[in-house]
Amino acid sequence: MADDRTTAVNERAPGWVVPAMIVLGILAAAGLGTGWKNSSYVQDTRHALTSEMQTMQQSYAKDLDSVQQQLVRTEQANTDLQDDFRVVAKRLQITHDQLKKARDEAQQIRDDDAKQLAAMDVQVKDQLDTKASTEDVKTVDGEVSGVRTDLDTTKKDLQMARSETGALIARNHDDIETLRRLGERDYIEFTIAGKNTAQKVGDVAIELRSTDPKKNQCSVALTVDDKRTEKRNRTIDEPIFFYAHGARQPMEVVINQVEKNKVAGYLSIPKALQQATSSSSGN
Repeated sequence: MADDRTTAVNERAPGWVVPAMIVLGILAAAGLGTGWKNSSYVQDTRHALTSEMQTMQQSYAKDLDSVQQQLVRTEQANTDLQDDFRVVAKRLQITHDQLKKARDEAQQIRDDDAKQLAAMDVQVKDQLDTKASTEDVKTVDGEVSGVRTDLDTTKKDLQMARSETGALIARNHDDIETLRRLGERDYIEFTIAGKNTAQKVGDVAIELRSTDPKKNQCSVALTVDDKRTEKRNRTIDEPIFFYAHGARQPMEVVINQVEKNKVAGYLSIPKALQQATSSSSGN
């Protein structure tokens, strides 16, 4: 009996085991809950980071595309600037060559004038030595006056401006008369009083579109060979070039005066073109 009681007492579990197991179960459950919560937080964080990275990548790609487009526009702008620079440089070179040519021609004219004067002086002296009569002296004076007139005309030509084609530009009626005497081109003076009505000048119809007397500018429409061209905001004494059908040399219109609804100027026609037009009319 005593032995059986002792065995029963010894087989009974200690009292702290059950509470300990309960506590362990609670801790395990809490650990599982915390682990699940942390796992869910990590997944949410991962999804958020992934979404943010995708957004950043999209934004970066968009910014990169914008930068590339800006670079393309910048390169195009640089290319356009280089092309413009080449054009300007070429025009400046042409202008420089034309200026040099004009100076060389002016110097040649001055040299020829000096030689002509020297020869005329010798001729006058010889005539005065051999012919002492009053009539002879008057004749010589007339020849000298003619030479001086030609020299004055030449000096006046040198003071005129030249267009891009090298042609002299007349600023008034006297200049036009001087150019007529040179005989290189034909000149037709005109006055247009009134807008939007074409006026026939030679073989060209000129229509006044608008005037700006304060700026000395006007807009005109030119019709030649049934082809109409409008030239806007042209300044006085600025040549307007245009070609007739089959012509190699251009015609020029120059406006010398601009008033309210009124302009005056001239049409310059190459001799070759004028002769060809006359021949065609005659045939």
